Amino acid sequence: MTTEEFVLELQRIGAVKFGSFILKSGLESPFYFDLRDMISYPGILDGVAQLLADKIKDMKFDVLTGIPYTALPIASLVSAKLNKPLIYMRKEEKAYGTGKNVIGQYKKGDVCLVIDDLITTGASKVETAEAYEKEGVVVKDFVVVIDRSANGAEELGAMGYNLHSLISLDEIVELLQSKGLISDEKVKEVEAFTSSLAKPVEQDVYTNPLTQKLLDKMKEKQSNLVLSLDVTTQKEFFGMLDKVGDEIVMLKTHVDIIDDYDETFVPRLQQYASRQNFLIFEDRKFADIGNTVRHQFRNGVYKIADWAEYVTVHMVAGEMILKGLFEGIEGHAGFVLARMSSKGNLLNETYTRKCFEAAKKNPQWVAGFIGHGSSVEDIRRFKAKFPGNQVLLMPGVKLERGSDAMGQQYISVEDAVSGGADCIIVGRGILNATDPQAEAKIYRQRAWTAYRGRNEK
Repeated sequence: MTTEEFVLELQRIGAVKFGSFILKSGLESPFYFDLRDMISYPGILDGVAQLLADKIKDMKFDVLTGIPYTALPIASLVSAKLNKPLIYMRKEEKAYGTGKNVIGQYKKGDVCLVIDDLITTGASKVETAEAYEKEGVVVKDFVVVIDRSANGAEELGAMGYNLHSLISLDEIVELLQSKGLISDEKVKEVEAFTSSLAKPVEQDVYTNPLTQKLLDKMKEKQSNLVLSLDVTTQKEFFGMLDKVGDEIVMLKTHVDIIDDYDETFVPRLQQYASRQNFLIFEDRKFADIGNTVRHQFRNGVYKIADWAEYVTVHMVAGEMILKGLFEGIEGHAGFVLARMSSKGNLLNETYTRKCFEAAKKNPQWVAGFIGHGSSVEDIRRFKAKFPGNQVLLMPGVKLERGSDAMGQQYISVEDAVSGGADCIIVGRGILNATDPQAEAKIYRQRAWTAYRGRNEK
């Protein structure tokens, strides 16, 4: 089967559609490709598998995979034709049995070629690559049946990946027009639509006032250092602030671990914040239903809303938690915990994406995200998915890379900030230092130098 014959077969079985279709992105498209039913036509399925096998046979890779669901049966046939091992990623992480997320035999460091049916944007492809890379598999190349993107190759190339395709949208339209299977009017509609995709969309991006307040404070104080002050007595707490408060832009508290908490604590904390010019956020990690978190935030012993401008939020209860926390009160916002730095944590990419979706719908209540990255490139990819102008606060930062006995993974100050962290969160690196004041000054200077250098590029 030739590429031309394949396209005509797709048109015959109704896999190539022209009309008006709402895409996943919300855009209205004059065309649509639906290759899912191709699995019911063995001749077509075998034909496209052979075309792909011929295209990739000279490429260097150890294993191959298909992105579920449409591309997986195609990849299975290609695997058999080239005698190359097939692996695939579970759609949901496995929590029982062997716990394997990747099915099939592979070694750490194996290069995996990824097959998919279509590309519209590179976002889902990058997510696939990241998932495999977490399992020790290297992804360099994507091969798609149809490239219907405006600039997919450039988009993936900027992220370090190569895109290959059997046929492009333009080639399909040209072929169908030459065969009299599509009108000249419809061709113009398709061309206009694809041209619009290639143009950058100019739109006003909402900036949360609490995001701006933090950015202004950073500039004013020339600091992007956040101190995680996890101590259990007021003496330790305020004694440490005496030493390092002038170096930090914001203080992260866990008020419920203060053993001798009393009514004097909050007024004293507010005095320090005013005198040493830092912001306050309580790392409460709210994670319950809206009504419960509303009371936890505004009432109870600590009355957090009276003194903390920012709080941390888990999204496990869904986006309504944001309404429960912040509706009806001004001057507060959340940092959504989208990734964690502890080894074996359960915040997967699906969860992270849901965090971004919730923030996009509720920008007035989300000032930023808290998340960790394993490398500069990993952090860049993570931040590139932010739905707006939110800031990135990064824990797990030390002067040098490493890990500890509790499974905490650390990245260096420079890698964190150059990758995209706006603020670094440091706790034990300062608290356990022989000279906390000197150590805080080093963290501040190195982080601010990296931040300033990143923004001047």
